[in-house]
Amino acid sequence: MAIQIGNAPCSWGVEFADDPRNPAWRKVLQENAEAGYSGIELGPVGFMPEDPVLLGEALEEFDQTLIGGVVFRPFHDVGAWDDVMDGSVRTCKALKAHGAEHLVLIDSISPRRAPTAGRADEAEQMDQAEWEAYRERIYTIAKMGAEEYGLTVGIHAHAAGFMDFEPELERFLAETDPEIMKICFDTGHHSYAGFDPVAFIERHMDRISYMHFKDIDPKVKADVITNRTGFYDACAQGIFCNLGDGDVDFPRVRQLLLDSGFEGWCTVEQDCDPAGDTSPIDDAKLNRTYLQSIGF
Repeated sequence: MAIQIGNAPCSWGVEFADDPRNPAWRKVLQENAEAGYSGIELGPVGFMPEDPVLLGEALEEFDQTLIGGVVFRPFHDVGAWDDVMDGSVRTCKALKAHGAEHLVLIDSISPRRAPTAGRADEAEQMDQAEWEAYRERIYTIAKMGAEEYGLTVGIHAHAAGFMDFEPELERFLAETDPEIMKICFDTGHHSYAGFDPVAFIERHMDRISYMHFKDIDPKVKADVITNRTGFYDACAQGIFCNLGDGDVDFPRVRQLLLDSGFEGWCTVEQDCDPAGDTSPIDDAKLNRTYLQSIGF
């Protein structure tokens, strides 16, 4: 299985299943196919139909493979466990129904962390007890996904959550079983956090099971960090630019993947404002063309 390139509903601005600004789910599937992608992520559970027959027929109609799905829930909030578990079980069931491989776990944005996105030296840290409980909540879902549903589970660092900066991600990896807990590595969020994505890949390629391709506009990044701009406002300002237009060295990323023998899916994720003034399908086409130009 060679490297394959997919895309995700977040590239159409779909972050939450109940956002009234979301495009129609069938439109996302159709445009993803038209832009040259053969695979797509589930998006937030509930955006696409949870009826496996209905979704299965649409995936077949548009010749799409369901790659995986993301649980973007507040793992940092001990009081939100029912919400985390609900999203996790529903996502696992949907992925298994369609033969998808990748379950991605992301700690959602925390009000305690939002003001210091991109500022590792200022960010509030959990104490030891809180960290251990947090780690175990994530690991509990990872074990469920791997052992009960047969999925490959990856932790994904994300701006403004408690799994954001490189030291937190590396601490988490050191404290969890590599057979259960892999990495879904997002090039853009790693850059947003102020760290070098290429250097991280070089150190941890053996743990990376799945890739999210995202690029960062360095000027917008500098502005939003200086102004302490919120994550979604930063998305609206275009922090996640088209691939090849930002500070991520994708030719080097490609070479590292090839040198390691990586096989499977790499998914474009260009988080954007669903009410923004850009055309998601046009950006999706440009991103696919860029990746083809460097050999993907």
